[in-house]
Amino acid sequence: MLYHLFTWLSKTFHIPGLGLFQFLTFRIAMAIILSLVIATVFGKRIIVFLQKKQIGESVRDLGLEGQVQKKGTPTMGGIIILLSILIPTLLFANLDKVYIRLMILCTVWLGMIGFLDDFFKIRARKAALSKGEAYKKKDSDGLAGVTKIIGQVGLGIIIGTSLYFSNAVTVEREVIGNEYHKQANERFAKDSSVFIRNIDGVEKKFVRVKTPIATIPFVKNHEFNYSKLISWMGPGSEKFTWIIYTLIVTLIITAVSNGANLTDGLDGLAAGVSAIIGIGIGVFVYVSGNYKFADYLNIMYIPNLGELSIFVAAFVGACIGFLWYNAFPAQVFMGDTGSLALGGIIASLAIIVRKEWLIPIFCGVFLVENLSVIIQVGWFKYTKKKYGEGQRVFLMSPLHHHFQKKGFHENKIVIRFWIITILLVVASIATLKIR
Repeated sequence: MLYHLFTWLSKTFHIPGLGLFQFLTFRIAMAIILSLVIATVFGKRIIVFLQKKQIGESVRDLGLEGQVQKKGTPTMGGIIILLSILIPTLLFANLDKVYIRLMILCTVWLGMIGFLDDFFKIRARKAALSKGEAYKKKDSDGLAGVTKIIGQVGLGIIIGTSLYFSNAVTVEREVIGNEYHKQANERFAKDSSVFIRNIDGVEKKFVRVKTPIATIPFVKNHEFNYSKLISWMGPGSEKFTWIIYTLIVTLIITAVSNGANLTDGLDGLAAGVSAIIGIGIGVFVYVSGNYKFADYLNIMYIPNLGELSIFVAAFVGACIGFLWYNAFPAQVFMGDTGSLALGGIIASLAIIVRKEWLIPIFCGVFLVENLSVIIQVGWFKYTKKKYGEGQRVFLMSPLHHHFQKKGFHENKIVIRFWIITILLVVASIATLKIR
């Protein structure tokens, strides 16, 4: 909003200083500063409000160290994260850009799903206490798992179809010679005319295409065209690419969102891991949205992507600011309000920047947490059916609870997971040149 207002004032009245809002780096800096201020300064007021409303965490007796002390800690703190992301984005980003609109939708959509889940759980707790009954936390108290999945699938369909069909979503291809030789199953953008860019004194020709492609790590020819997945169907099959692409986008968003939700089990774990991942994605967004960096690194240039750096800056600032109160010992928990949104935001950003194939690397912690639950449940059911008694692979799942059971302090677990995430993010960034 401020971007649009100050741009209009600058063009209309030529007020000195307002031209700063045309600089992306200035708006990135303002976004991260404001998100930190909202999370740290106003976050405290939100925590006090949650305490007054008796919106506290109910803890299951799982026999974990320090578990009892967490009882009554305010939850639904994800509201702090959501506000710290949305307000700076609305103020400093160009809201005309399709990528900004999609990320705002993603944040609000998953935030509402998580909010309703937390709200129903709290309502069940209050209902039990009003009857004088001892409340025992159950998964059935919140939104049904199917309902959450349906919500995530709905978001995946919207993002997948928008990215595939929108004329504002394009990738630039360099033209070698006098004309561009279109690759198999490639689609030209609405404006497919050849244009010239001057890059460091060298004129190069480009054309915009709408091909649904993604970057494959550690491969020399590092692009994958999703239409190849159905090319076996014969000529004309490429028109159905949007179906397979939307299904993959939906699967990724659902998986990463639930992975972040499972990771949110120790003080500062989900917020810290998400902040580190956000910094890595921010690097991808900035270089892919700048044609000079894209040309130097020999990666695809995505027009209008640079504006998304504002959102990423707000995202990182929100996660770091939330850690002020969420670090051990936590004064507030994010709840599903925050964790579902964090995972969905990370997945959507990776898809937009065409780095979804890198998710298993830089989201390695989320992946392992997901797999630990799947392995634990699957093996327990298998052994119970075969031997009559269920056996476990881990002492407890998700994986961070396994290490708690082994006697590790949760602070040590959290910091080591942060370190692992840093290494994974660095490895992901290295793929820009290692291939």
